[in-house]
Amino acid sequence: MTRQDAFQLFLLSAVWGISFLLIKWGGEVFPPLWMALLRCVFGAAVLWMALRLGRHTLPPASLWRPLLLVAFFNNVVPWTFFAWGEQTVSSNIAAILNATTPLFTLMISLGVREIAPSARVILSVLLGLGGVGLTVAGGLSGGHASALGVGVLAAAGLGYALATVVAKRTLGGQNPVGLATTQLSLAGLMLLPAALLGPVPSALTSQAVLSMLFLGVFGSGFAYLLYYGLLARVSSTQVTAVTYLLPVWGLFWGAVAGERVGLLSVVGVGVILAGLALLNLRSRRPRQPAPA
Repeated sequence: MTRQDAFQLFLLSAVWGISFLLIKWGGEVFPPLWMALLRCVFGAAVLWMALRLGRHTLPPASLWRPLLLVAFFNNVVPWTFFAWGEQTVSSNIAAILNATTPLFTLMISLGVREIAPSARVILSVLLGLGGVGLTVAGGLSGGHASALGVGVLAAAGLGYALATVVAKRTLGGQNPVGLATTQLSLAGLMLLPAALLGPVPSALTSQAVLSMLFLGVFGSGFAYLLYYGLLARVSSTQVTAVTYLLPVWGLFWGAVAGERVGLLSVVGVGVILAGLALLNLRSRRPRQPAPA
């Protein structure tokens, strides 16, 4: 990994890391479905421009079924659920719970027998889940998380994991920019009627609008380009190191915004990262769709 690659990995982690705080701010005005929709619209606009300028190709129409599944589980569900869950959970706890994605991916892969169980794999899962338990306990005892919100955020991580497994099995070998562009466009089309039929945004504020613009343009469109650009140059194991940094960024940005950070949550982050580190000692893991 070159210095430029390391810098881009750091930049990607910072952009995704602040997304949890921006979701909290945007949620003060925009309902969850509208937040997910606007992220898709702004992100897709960036990706369509990159697609045209870079002369990338779209995936064939024969892949519409797996593409719909990936768009649903990788964008519609988690982006809506993160906005919903953060109504009652602090942004730093949400960032920590996002780290459950590789753990869910591993458990699903074990369930469908894509990965053979081993003592190291099982221990990494137990460590990760133990860290999540500490984080949840810290959030509930500190009053900055609700049981419902934690469950919703965990379901968002499960959505990312399901999308990972589907994409690995069905979308290999396709142009990554074309896949991301199609994925966000399909997700936006699925979200549009639901958003129009549901609650509408309340009185707009500059903070909420700017949060949504940043989430869509940088946290969705630009971040996808960074992510897939890194995957084209370095190993997937190195790129997934961004997973280690997101909880740390989440705690940092939450503290900057004045959110409370309990001791159990900090310990939980350490345990989760230990589980992910142990998991990453295995052979290369499959490439994953973007987590945030």
